[in-house]
Amino acid sequence: MRFYMVDVFAERKYQGNQLAVLLPDRELETSEMQQIAKEFNFSEITFVMSGKKTDGGYDVRIFTPDVEIPFAGHPSLGTAYVIRHVIEKGNNDPVLLNLGVGQIPVAFAEGERPVLWMAQKQPEFRDAIEPSVIADILQIGVEDIDASFPIQVASTGLPAVIVPVKTLKAAQRCAIHHQKYERFLKEGADANILVFTQETLHEMNDLHVRVFVNDTGYYEDPATGSANGNLAGYLLEHEVLGKSSIQLRVEQGYSIGRDSLLLIDASKNNGEFEIKIGGKVFLVANGDWL
Repeated sequence: MRFYMVDVFAERKYQGNQLAVLLPDRELETSEMQQIAKEFNFSEITFVMSGKKTDGGYDVRIFTPDVEIPFAGHPSLGTAYVIRHVIEKGNNDPVLLNLGVGQIPVAFAEGERPVLWMAQKQPEFRDAIEPSVIADILQIGVEDIDASFPIQVASTGLPAVIVPVKTLKAAQRCAIHHQKYERFLKEGADANILVFTQETLHEMNDLHVRVFVNDTGYYEDPATGSANGNLAGYLLEHEVLGKSSIQLRVEQGYSIGRDSLLLIDASKNNGEFEIKIGGKVFLVANGDWL
């Protein structure tokens, strides 16, 4: 079984979010795919279930080390990159992925190192969450949270709690309190946590983001396409930037040494959202899974 390792939302190799894409040459049980995901121990890996299309798209399954999930951003871009270069041999048409949330198109911009763009589903929003609850989980002060906007779960397929903080320093101080996050999850808020601020490390970027995932260890994710899609919907829903159309550069992963750049291109018109998340992909390795 061939596999390909790529870095997604990277500006060069060894940045961004790691992904393994596997092309099974035999039928695999779900339990074996889960074991392979745990063996890689990346935030996610994917399996392209066949080199043939179904309803115009490729059937893809996504696994974290713990569970199968219906959607995730960097696995979608990375898998589309491998499909284009390995299965479709450089075809310039958009790649359609059949995921648990439905069909997701991934387009390729022109250029020597093209940006891949993924369209996301319409966002859904839940009730606001008390700031003190999230402040305790992140081990920051309530005063660090920007009270101008709500703390809220948003989802375009994989939910995230969106947390606006006032400063870069506040974002950098965030550290998950495991017991309090676990209790929060058990109470029904099954979601990752995305912290964002308009203060950035690099002047050319618009937002600084950190994402903490609700998997074993509650680790920090270096680059999260799904959560940034949720963030795009949140920014438009609450007019955080005062615009109905946004094009943003988002820096993520700096706290864990995996510098990442995600691009947001999104708009809201008459209650309908159009959300696209973009980034570059670099192939770093390939081989045989024995």
